[in-house]
Amino acid sequence: MDNAGYVALTRQTGLMREMQSVANNLANMSTTGFRKEGVIFSEYIKALDGREDSLSMAAASGRMTDESQGALSQTGGTFDLAIEGKGFFMIETAAGERLTRAGSFTPNGEGELVTMDGNRLLDNGGSPVFVPPDARAITIAPDGTLSADGRPLAQIGLYLPTDPKQLFRENGVRFRVDGDVEPVETAKIMQGYLESSNVNPVIEISRMIEVQRAYELGQSFLEQEDQRIRSVMQTLGR
Repeated sequence: MDNAGYVALTRQTGLMREMQSVANNLANMSTTGFRKEGVIFSEYIKALDGREDSLSMAAASGRMTDESQGALSQTGGTFDLAIEGKGFFMIETAAGERLTRAGSFTPNGEGELVTMDGNRLLDNGGSPVFVPPDARAITIAPDGTLSADGRPLAQIGLYLPTDPKQLFRENGVRFRVDGDVEPVETAKIMQGYLESSNVNPVIEISRMIEVQRAYELGQSFLEQEDQRIRSVMQTLGR
C-alpha cells in the first residue's frame, strides 16, 4: 500500500471511532446525567525524502466530553437531585472515588444515600451522607445542606477536577479524575429534579449521516486505489 492508501486508512479508522461515539450518544439520549462525547481529530505531518510533498496523516485518539447543561426535569422525588451549573457529585465506588452528574439516589439499609449501583454519595468532607430512617421531612438546600425535620445533618459536596484534561469517562455517567479535585461553590443543587442527557438527537443523527457518507467515500477511494495497484502489477507482470 502506498502513502495515499495509508492516509485514507487512518482517516477511515478515525471516522469509525467517531461513528461509535455518535452511536453511543444516541443510545444514551435518555440516560439521566449523561454527558455527550466527541472525538478529537489531530494531524501528523512528516517530511518525505527528496522533492516529494510532506505526508499528512490523521489520528482520532482523543476524546472530548461536552459539559453543557442538560435540561432539568421535575420529579418531586425527595432524593432526586440535579446540579444547576458546573460540578459533579462525588460517589464512593469499589475502585475509588468517582464523579457523576446522575443524581438519582436512594437510602440503603444503613440509611446512606446511594446510586442505583449502590455507590455511596459523599458530603463535602468525604463522608457518606446519612439520612435518619425516622425523619419525617428531608430537605436539601441549593448549597447542598441536607436537613432532617429542620435539623442540618450534612452538606453534599460538588466538585470539579483541578485540571479538566485529567477527567476520564469510565461509563456513561461516571468519571475518574487522575489528579486533584476542587469544591464548587457557584453551582446549585435542585431537590426533586433530575438532569436529562445533554444529547441533541437531531444534531447527532445529522452527524451520523455526515460521518457515514464520509466513510463511504473513503471506502470507495480505497477500493479504486486497490484496483489501480492491481492493474499496474498485472501490466508489469506481462
